[in-house]
Amino acid sequence: MKGSMRAIVAEFLGTFALVFVGAGAIVTNAWTNNGLGLVGIALANALVFSVMVTALMNISGGHLNPAITASLWLARKIDGKTAAAYAATQIAAAIAGALVLRVLLPAVEGEAAAWGTPKIAIELSMWQAIALEAIMTLFLVSAFFGTIVSRDAPKVGGFAVGLVLLFIILAIGPLTGAAVNPARAFGPAVIARDFEGQAAYWIGPLLGGLAGGGLWWRILLPREEA
Repeated sequence: MKGSMRAIVAEFLGTFALVFVGAGAIVTNAWTNNGLGLVGIALANALVFSVMVTALMNISGGHLNPAITASLWLARKIDGKTAAAYAATQIAAAIAGALVLRVLLPAVEGEAAAWGTPKIAIELSMWQAIALEAIMTLFLVSAFFGTIVSRDAPKVGGFAVGLVLLFIILAIGPLTGAAVNPARAFGPAVIARDFEGQAAYWIGPLLGGLAGGGLWWRILLPREEA
């Protein structure tokens, strides 16, 4: 029980930090009239994800994302009860992170930026947004398995995974918001009361996560690990 509580607290802390910093960077960007820009927002998200995954991976695995948790469940690296507890914790932490942002940051800019809620570009259809989120989540999950889960993983902590998040945001940030994480999308949406396009941020990442988990479990992991 003690070990389980440590893992739950770790997942809460890491996901809270991801949303607080990641969504906060979007609000700050609005407050500074695009002073951070896409690169600044991408760096803020990538760095906080890298650091928190590295800090917490030896406690909970450092998932911080229901899609990553789903991929590890499919690959039989965690059981269903643990996966459900992690996902619920990540969602609660994301809401808490966005709520604290609303209390602390300027209200006008926060509302204008929907408290960091990702948005789908008007030129994109729902299926295009789902496909982009799914493909990029597949890349994220692959980096997670290849650099953290695998016994042969290079000892780079969560920094390789953070680099993937960096290029994901640079590549599709203006198109979908590059959430690749249902909790990251849902927490700010609850606070902003703006659920437009939320289906893309659940269907896409979960499809990509399950595809990645299956790929690594069936093919890419060494047989003795799978």
